[in-house]
Amino acid sequence: MKALLDELERDYVSFGSSTFKREERSGGIEPDDCFYICHFSAMVGKQRLDLTIDPPPDLAIEVDVTSTTQLQAYRVLGVPELWRFQAGRLRIDILQAGEYVQSDESLVFAGLPLVEVLARFIAMANELGPRVALKSFRQWFQER
Repeated sequence: MKALLDELERDYVSFGSSTFKREERSGGIEPDDCFYICHFSAMVGKQRLDLTIDPPPDLAIEVDVTSTTQLQAYRVLGVPELWRFQAGRLRIDILQAGEYVQSDESLVFAGLPLVEVLARFIAMANELGPRVALKSFRQWFQER
């Protein structure tokens, strides 16, 4: 993700695997990583988040290795985009009218064939290691 944001020269704030809760909605999430991209300027420099005044992350990422991500918790918090990696495949869910809808395209990275491309580079990372895959991803991006 950070390599993609860097290649696109997009500003972002990553809150990593922070725990996000809204007491009044009794929902909580702890993504593997999350990013403020569209709301970057509102979030830069913040050390603590208060979801009663701060927006939810623009994009949350879950790597479902041992458990299935509960979409309900993300929906309750209003996270606009959720990426879930399972068995080396990316699934993108977009929040539309209060429900998540599977999408072939990211809202944040419109026009990029991420579902297809990331599967290829994840397989490469598993076979050849992350450094080789990251280098190849950056090369693919610069040539496209």
